[in-house]
Amino acid sequence: MDNKLLSPLFEHDHESLPVFLPQNMLEAARVQKRLPLLKVPAGCLLDFDGELLDYLISTGRVDLESAWPCFHTRLYRWSVDGKEYGIVGGTIGAPFAVLVAEELVALGCKALVSISSAGLIAENLQPPLFLLIERALRDEGTSYHYLPPERFALASSSLVEAVALRLADADLPFSRGSSWTTDAPFRETSEMITARRKEGIIAVEMEAAALLAMGASLTKPVVCLAHITNTMATRKDDFEKGGDPGTLQALEICALTLKTTLEFAEGGKHESP
Repeated sequence: MDNKLLSPLFEHDHESLPVFLPQNMLEAARVQKRLPLLKVPAGCLLDFDGELLDYLISTGRVDLESAWPCFHTRLYRWSVDGKEYGIVGGTIGAPFAVLVAEELVALGCKALVSISSAGLIAENLQPPLFLLIERALRDEGTSYHYLPPERFALASSSLVEAVALRLADADLPFSRGSSWTTDAPFRETSEMITARRKEGIIAVEMEAAALLAMGASLTKPVVCLAHITNTMATRKDDFEKGGDPGTLQALEICALTLKTTLEFAEGGKHESP
């Protein structure tokens, strides 16, 4: 095949240093906005739908961080059992999620957790349910800027095991397995869904592969959770998350995952998958 027809995604030299650095952009934004210097909490959560953050805001459980210099989002501080975490909502899609994740890392984040809404691929499960993602199929573009081409982006097996043990000990419901990260949710054909199902994939979402690849590249622990709430809008009760009880359960899972991931980071465990 003519090399000119190959995707430019495969042309990246992952050993070369980037020119446009998040810390430089954040410093420019800080100066422009006349903000004080900021260090974000060591553990941070990306809430892609933003519904968990909306609930925390409405119940007065988070505080806005006015010094956050990002041009696109707002950062809130969330205290759980005496530990403070950062939370950013609405960062849907791989490029946006990674942009904000890199900004958080540049300002002191040591451990990152994400939670997305996801569509069910597996036939033997029923939504809603929570998925702890062990690997994510790289059907998006962002991950290829961080790691050489491979079919899956892998989570740290020891970190996943640590989170799974904590969630199980707390009697919180979850499954472990593979997800499919896509940039085009409205191009999920029945043929493709069948093929993904044969690979053992449980759910489809839009961010995990990119975040796991970023974490591996930057040697930062990243855990990706998915709240599987739908079957691609093929059922009447699709996208139902269980109301306030479902929200509280999701927050409990996120908080415990944040605690475990931060302990993993602070213990010096940054190994790649």
